[in-house]
Amino acid sequence: MQRHLDTGHTPAPEQQRHLSDLPGPRGLPWLGQALRLRPARLHLQLEAWGRQYGPCYQCRFGQRAILVVADHATIQTLLRKRPERFRRPLLGGRIAREMGFDEGLFFANDEVWQRQRRMVMAGLDPGHVKAYFPTLLNVTLRRRSRWRAAAQNGARIDLQADLMRFTVDASAGLAFGVDVNTLDSDDDVIQQHLNRIFPKLHKRGLALLPYWRYVRLPSDRALDRSVAAVQEAIRGFIAGARHRMQLDPSLREQPRNLLEAMICAADRADSDVNDHDVAGNVIVLLLAGEDTTANTLAWMIELLHRHPEALERARAEVRSLAPDPAGFTPEQMAALDYLDACAQETMRLKRVSMPFGAGPRICPGRYLALLEMNMAMAMLLSSFGIETVAPAEGGTTREHLSFSMGPVGLRMRLRPLHGEFQRLSANGA
Repeated sequence: MQRHLDTGHTPAPEQQRHLSDLPGPRGLPWLGQALRLRPARLHLQLEAWGRQYGPCYQCRFGQRAILVVADHATIQTLLRKRPERFRRPLLGGRIAREMGFDEGLFFANDEVWQRQRRMVMAGLDPGHVKAYFPTLLNVTLRRRSRWRAAAQNGARIDLQADLMRFTVDASAGLAFGVDVNTLDSDDDVIQQHLNRIFPKLHKRGLALLPYWRYVRLPSDRALDRSVAAVQEAIRGFIAGARHRMQLDPSLREQPRNLLEAMICAADRADSDVNDHDVAGNVIVLLLAGEDTTANTLAWMIELLHRHPEALERARAEVRSLAPDPAGFTPEQMAALDYLDACAQETMRLKRVSMPFGAGPRICPGRYLALLEMNMAMAMLLSSFGIETVAPAEGGTTREHLSFSMGPVGLRMRLRPLHGEFQRLSANGA
């Protein structure tokens, strides 16, 4: 079946084009461009083809015909026309279900998306995110302690790995209501499971042949164990949350984490969601919140270090409005306009012009993600000077695409600022 390119308006008949009419890179019979794909650099390949073939072009990955849109105005129109005119690809949801996950909002369509959206939004609106602030603050101060030790020892910090631990702890605290504390453990089990699950989601989404449906390799069996372990943990967290809410009914009016908020929404008389919907969206928060937020923070630190004037302006704002991480408040974080602008520009440069999407399916976790970024960056700028940020092997920072696009091998060396030296001495650290 041939498909038409729809940019959100009803064009005159002569303006309509079939997908097959669009230009695109030449491919092989049956395979298309599949053998030319480099998954870790796919975003760069698509950008290069866009410069060569224009803002709308077509390509084939095996038997899949793909329309690639590189024009941000058209992309915005497409996003705003979801879900009535444009649906999420079904492949991602199928792969997630094959792995053993309950269906979550990220992959859902139609009525499943509609009922889950109401539940998730009930737990991620600005009011609830503000209530989660103490959990975020605890994780932020733990990160400061770890970076203090590294600064005193002159150690180079594996930036992305450290930020992944930060976002895992923050997401787990908010999603599960438990303190997993990956920051103080380099061998944390949850982190190991996530490190196995993420790459597999990406690779299976681009696979030409779904071999795992017929043959189980050792890596697939290891993935099965990781998914089973995470799912078992989630079921335990849900049971624990229900037990806490039974003992303390006030939690139904003032939930302390996203899990409790979603359970409250699911238990309402007019609700049509259940614990499987809750579980599916807890794992979505944990997986999506870890990767995208950590990558944005890593890029933001690298970009600010490369632009000293912007770095000092951001630092001056933080030291004026939020000088003490231990005393951070939601109001202070909301007042950091320049720091927020730096985060937005980082996402524009290193992800897309609309990093949280647009229209009805705009990311429900955007307030939470921005708050995490502001807290982490405000802690860094108020407490430390940045000596170096560079790839371990030197040279220009390489980009690597997985669930989102991140930097490769960044290492950071910090020094305590003058006030931090005084506090460290006073505390005997």
